[in-house]
Amino acid sequence: MSGTSTSRHDLAGEITGTAPSLTDRFLDAVALAEEVHGRDRRSGTEVPYLAHLLVVTGLVLEDGGDEDEAVAAMLHDSVENGGGQQMLDRIAQRFGPRVEAIVEACSDTVEGEQDEPWIERKRRYLEHLPEIEDDGALRVSLADKLHNARSLVRDYREEGDALWERFAEKTARQQLWYYERLLAFFQERRPGPLTEDLARAVEELTILVARNATKRSAGEQPGRSG
Repeated sequence: MSGTSTSRHDLAGEITGTAPSLTDRFLDAVALAEEVHGRDRRSGTEVPYLAHLLVVTGLVLEDGGDEDEAVAAMLHDSVENGGGQQMLDRIAQRFGPRVEAIVEACSDTVEGEQDEPWIERKRRYLEHLPEIEDDGALRVSLADKLHNARSLVRDYREEGDALWERFAEKTARQQLWYYERLLAFFQERRPGPLTEDLARAVEELTILVARNATKRSAGEQPGRSG
């Protein structure tokens, strides 16, 4: 066995015999994500927010994303969730202009204007999506929306309409409006496995919401979905 040390960023290439897909740069992004989101939880749950970032990153990599996209996936909420322009500048300095551009493209707002109504931020984001030219940015955005949609479906199965009590503004109708428009966009601009999975999640959410609405109309208690 050689006495030459092997760095973390060489290990993937040594195992697979191909050029490494991830380097210490990605691990730096994980560390920054932990710094920004380490104490955060997914809304209304005890699930660490980092779980969402890791799942989104996994979806990006499984779909063929490169390291820039994986880094951006780990950091895609760091600007919107309070870091603002200062965080975006930090990302640019540390990870380069492409990662900066992807993170900015995935952000509802850069200046952290969280008092703006949710529906208005989402309308602006939907208007912004067609302007994105980097397919990697679309991949990260789609992976993010897919995981969010899957999470909504899973939680709605468990909690029923009580789920919407977690959110100040986001009703079932608003959520369906948003995801249906996202799906229409991605079906046109980025067809493929991730978009097909998003379509399945949106379809199931639509069915569950309609089923509970029917129960309410019939005077039944919607409750959990079977």
